[in-house]
Amino acid sequence: MDYGGIETWLMHFLRRIDRTEFQLDFCYTHSSPGAYGPEIESLGGRMVACPLHRKNPFGFARRFRAILGEGRYDVVHSHAHHFSGFVLLLAHQESVPMRIAHCHNTSDGKGGGPARAVYHGLMRRWLRKHATHGLAASEDAARALFGPDWRADTRFRVLHCGIDLEPFRQNVSRAEVRSELGLPQEAPVVGHVGRFMPQKNHAFLIEIAAEVVKHRPDVRFLLVGDGPLRPPMEAKARELGIDKSVVFAGARSDVPRLMLGAMDVFVLPSLWEGLGLAGVEAQITGLRCVVSERVPREIAVVPDAVTRLRLDAGPAEWAREVLAAQGREGISGETARQLVAGSDFNIEYSTADLSGLYERAITGKGNCA
Repeated sequence: MDYGGIETWLMHFLRRIDRTEFQLDFCYTHSSPGAYGPEIESLGGRMVACPLHRKNPFGFARRFRAILGEGRYDVVHSHAHHFSGFVLLLAHQESVPMRIAHCHNTSDGKGGGPARAVYHGLMRRWLRKHATHGLAASEDAARALFGPDWRADTRFRVLHCGIDLEPFRQNVSRAEVRSELGLPQEAPVVGHVGRFMPQKNHAFLIEIAAEVVKHRPDVRFLLVGDGPLRPPMEAKARELGIDKSVVFAGARSDVPRLMLGAMDVFVLPSLWEGLGLAGVEAQITGLRCVVSERVPREIAVVPDAVTRLRLDAGPAEWAREVLAAQGREGISGETARQLVAGSDFNIEYSTADLSGLYERAITGKGNCA
């Protein structure tokens, strides 16, 4: 439960759900509960450790079944992509009435090969057998996990993750934010938000930055996020001689403030995405966005705000589009907020939808299995 798209959406949901009716506990498989752990516990939830070691899935299974037995849960809501098949098998064995598989991506990023294909096939079979419901961040994500015929199964549907619009209404001092980040006050700034993982394609992003700076030395790039690939990306920026033009801001809890106060254009050259929620957030602030064609089309909530490009167009073409976007007039933030507020990307919509689904588990009307 560190800062990230899925985790932040879950926190928006937890803050709004009726906590006199529901208690949300979070099962984490890593060594730390993450940055959101203390707030979760302050809101009445529990952080429950269940270590997952690749070579010992049976240890995870024993611990997880014990957790379910002790907690007597009404719902298990799994966000673990293909591994949700195993999670929901265990939940079924413990007689949990509602078992939700939630797909937030179009790939698990673990590569292919025969062994992986066998694993995916087994997980999908378990998921189809043991899931009472399936949710997906986009149609592409639904197809990736539930199969090409997902619409034929009434258990499966799309639920767009909602965004809390309130932080995007704050008055932000551009001068203060830029000074804090070490950005020149008048410099055009290209922003990106994402974990430093292969999916986000930071190596290509650094190459785009080098092309942009070649034509416009005054442009700066602001990269928000952290992860294992950050050090090699910092090294790549130094190798290309643009380290003074790229700010690595690290993981931040104030992304709306940074978008409002520092960025002029947003770029998302991902190799794959379940949706790319940061791109929707960028649109709320009135930013023009240049995104990969591998980002689902549903990301375009604000008309004319999003330009899609093929990755094989190369960094030079991407640089031209980024500079062209920077030169266009911005979009009214108020207009953008109204468009998102009236869409199912509003957090109020997904809170009501998911709360209603959980309610059916409690009343005994939600089990489709």
